[in-house]
Amino acid sequence: MWQGLQHITNYQQKPPPLTNSRSTLPDELNEFYARFETLNSIQQKVTVPTEGGGQQLFVTAAEVRQVLRRINSGKAAGPDNIPGRVLKACSSELADVFMDIFNLSLAQESVPRCFKSTIIVPLPKKTPVSSLNDYRPIALTPIIMKCFEKIVMSHIKKCIPPNLDPYQYAYRQNRSTDDAVNAAVHTILTHLEGRDTYIRMLFIDYSSAFNTVIPQRLCDKLLLLGLTPSLCSWVLSFLTDRPQSVRIGM
Repeated sequence: MWQGLQHITNYQQKPPPLTNSRSTLPDELNEFYARFETLNSIQQKVTVPTEGGGQQLFVTAAEVRQVLRRINSGKAAGPDNIPGRVLKACSSELADVFMDIFNLSLAQESVPRCFKSTIIVPLPKKTPVSSLNDYRPIALTPIIMKCFEKIVMSHIKKCIPPNLDPYQYAYRQNRSTDDAVNAAVHTILTHLEGRDTYIRMLFIDYSSAFNTVIPQRLCDKLLLLGLTPSLCSWVLSFLTDRPQSVRIGM
């Protein structure tokens, strides 16, 4: 069974080795972190319909101003080097400007490439480091894009129907891992009340789970959940063609 799972998931027991050259380490890590983009780059264009896609999401200046005022000033700046304290302090002056940029992005169903750029800062998970997998990637993205994400995510949550899988606990309001554990324990104990019963449980931990999500398939599912084709196209643009670089020694 394990051999079959490893074959299906292309699992590699031995992570890529680590060279001793500090000059080539950023390139090696960048290639290692970008290994999942090969499959995602197959999608050359948006395949969901864009005409007659329902009401388009429109961002208001009040929404932008509110999310700017909630910026954590202590957060590190992204590739644009614009600190959060500046955006927060100038929230009233910048609200209308970014409202126009955000609405233009939503109308064109495209995210500016500069908004999607990422700087990855690798932090060692353990010492000594023996492989590329021993580094935990910390991604720094533009703070203004994080604000844009929060506004869009708030709208998406309102569109998602309540009839999701009742056993879905992650990333849902008023649910946690404790609820998942309690539900599993309750199911186990209820089953074990019968005579000659036993339990077998299989726990699967997906390595780099978020990185292995195929954007096109995700957008197809979001479309089925009731999101407009226009917003699905925007999400697809947001998840693809994301430039990144690795920085060490910060």
